[in-house]
Amino acid sequence: MTPRQRRVALVVGILAGVSVAGLLALSAFRENVMFFFDPSQVAAGDAPIDKRFRLGGMVRPGTVEREAGSLDMSFVVTDFERDVKVVYTGVLPDLFRENQGVVAHGRLGDDGIFVADEILAKHDENYMPPEVAKAIKSKHGGVMPVDPDPRKAKPET
Repeated sequence: MTPRQRRVALVVGILAGVSVAGLLALSAFRENVMFFFDPSQVAAGDAPIDKRFRLGGMVRPGTVEREAGSLDMSFVVTDFERDVKVVYTGVLPDLFRENQGVVAHGRLGDDGIFVADEILAKHDENYMPPEVAKAIKSKHGGVMPVDPDPRKAKPET
């Protein structure tokens, strides 16, 4: 083999190695990326069934249900247009509460119930996860809507 052929073989080998490494990195990235969906997108069927993604919205007041003596609970996440029921087993963040922004990581079941394996809550009273705020505002002309839920309406005095 001539020196020129050795150099060509070396360059081809290096290019093949870099290509394989790039494909492996792309494959790992594709498997680990987690997309964000709001309840309207989930209801429209845009969210994948039985694949991990993030569901974000507001916790609808009056929907948090805890099983006594266990860590099992359920609640409803809303974007004020559509609702998605979420079930979760585990310890909730201290700042989790009704009518606050939340992002749940997990999978959507065939029955339309989101099974969360991680819950993220806001860190102070002025914060909402950026994805949640953007998704809710985009559905309501750039402003945060008022929850039309009559359960939380205050009587006029």
